[in-house]
Amino acid sequence: MGFLDKLFRKSKEMDHMSNVKLAVVFYSMGGTNYQLAKWAAEGAKEAGADVKVLKVQELAPQSVIEGNEIWKATVDATKDIPVVTSEDIEWADAIIFSTPTRFGNMASQMKQFLDTQGGLWANGKTVNKVVSAMSSAQNPHGGQEATILSLYTSMMHWGAIIASPGYTDPVLFGAGGNPYGTSVTVDQDGKMIEDVEAAVKHQAKRTVTVAEWVKKGNQ
Repeated sequence: MGFLDKLFRKSKEMDHMSNVKLAVVFYSMGGTNYQLAKWAAEGAKEAGADVKVLKVQELAPQSVIEGNEIWKATVDATKDIPVVTSEDIEWADAIIFSTPTRFGNMASQMKQFLDTQGGLWANGKTVNKVVSAMSSAQNPHGGQEATILSLYTSMMHWGAIIASPGYTDPVLFGAGGNPYGTSVTVDQDGKMIEDVEAAVKHQAKRTVTVAEWVKKGNQ
């Protein structure tokens, strides 16, 4: 078996149905990360996970949102998505975060949510959560990797287990080849430039698989 065959072969465990509980937590202003979250949920469900799609609380004033048609449309489209709570994090075995880039960092809405989880952290409720992350920006070097890494820094403090996609499937190269997590470039019309659906679903399935390994190891 050659190097690439070894690199990209599917583990037998990834074909098994799991009982992993996954929370897909996103913030989306223009709809991109909402779409990434939906694809992640689809991939995780295909792997047998129990999935919740959740949004973080919006912090921007309503007057500002009303002045931006795309932002307002996204808020309307996600109005029935539950806002994530600490109870959701405690419930989950695994968490996939999806956030747009803000000057090389995660969006303030996502950061605010993470910063309010001190109670869970202090009680050891974030330890061994399996986590992964995705991001978007308006140009190929807009800070997507830095955004994911900034989120992973918080996860290290949580004591979480990071399940990055690495180069575990050829679909990742078609999506831009970000080993930290799927990232996408969005043009001025709000359309994704790269085709990342397959990469997102692979990342979700990998996250579920790693979480299943962790659950089995703790039994």
